[in-house]
Amino acid sequence: MSNYTYQLDDFALKLPISQSARRTAQEFANQQPNSEKAEQVRLNTLAVWVVNDYLEMMDIPTDLHAGDSWNSIMRLCGNVADLAVPSVGRLECRPVHLHQQICSIPPETWEERVGYLVVQFDESLQEANLLGFIPSIATETLPLEQLQPLEAFIDHLSELRQSSVSSLVNLSQWFAGIFEAGWQTIESLWNVPELRPTYTFRSTETVELNALNRPESITKRAKLIDLGIQILNQPVMLIVEISPEKDRQTSIHLQLHATGNQIYLPAGVHLTVLDSSGEVFLDAQSRKLDNYIQLQFRGEPTEQFSVRVAINDTSITENFRI
Repeated sequence: MSNYTYQLDDFALKLPISQSARRTAQEFANQQPNSEKAEQVRLNTLAVWVVNDYLEMMDIPTDLHAGDSWNSIMRLCGNVADLAVPSVGRLECRPVHLHQQICSIPPETWEERVGYLVVQFDESLQEANLLGFIPSIATETLPLEQLQPLEAFIDHLSELRQSSVSSLVNLSQWFAGIFEAGWQTIESLWNVPELRPTYTFRSTETVELNALNRPESITKRAKLIDLGIQILNQPVMLIVEISPEKDRQTSIHLQLHATGNQIYLPAGVHLTVLDSSGEVFLDAQSRKLDNYIQLQFRGEPTEQFSVRVAINDTSITENFRI
């Protein structure tokens, strides 16, 4: 037993818990129906926050608000403690108490996670020990002695980031007529009656963007983005238009449209461009009577960026390389 404790302490990292973290955790806990659920949410929130602080310290971009753990409905219905890492995936951040030797891993978190980190708390909740990680699991109990050190976790993230490069949407290949799965012509999507917008005159004018007067080198594709119940069960359409510039840069025009019988986008939908470090570069937000929102920018060859569509606590991100 003493040797086991020594090994854990040997690679655990002690981190302070900020006042902001405790305040947010208490706010989320106050929304729960009973004290047991409140304590679960409090510790889950703190675990996510501690892992987020650690990754920020390691200069690894995160999106604290994109996971289920920051979604009030998901917090209430499930035992979630996930943290989104752009271009990598979601980490599960599981809390344990001091002297606890087994960590509980809910079955609903066994899929769609790229790793599990365990965070140890004492009663004061002033600081936490980041104990280690495991890349995957398929059981409800994880003996802490099976944890790998944080150095292995950083290597694991690096490997995931390298493998995610192949999943990037390669815009340079679009000019050659090569498109990733899911990216279709605008016409093919709007030929589906359930998706065809009711504001046909304005949509044709907007989406075509005066196509007859523009260079043939312009390439456009569209993809449906489904944010589920947050957007009345009606997907929105993300349109990406690219055209080459004389200085080897690429002009990129993004539009987000309502579809079907939803004449307007719901107020508060965000269309956001993130740079390669995960920082917000551009952002547009829909107002009450917007059929669509749009952003335009230019980029260098091989430059990477992400496009996030979000409403309230729900978001979907697409990753691109020019």
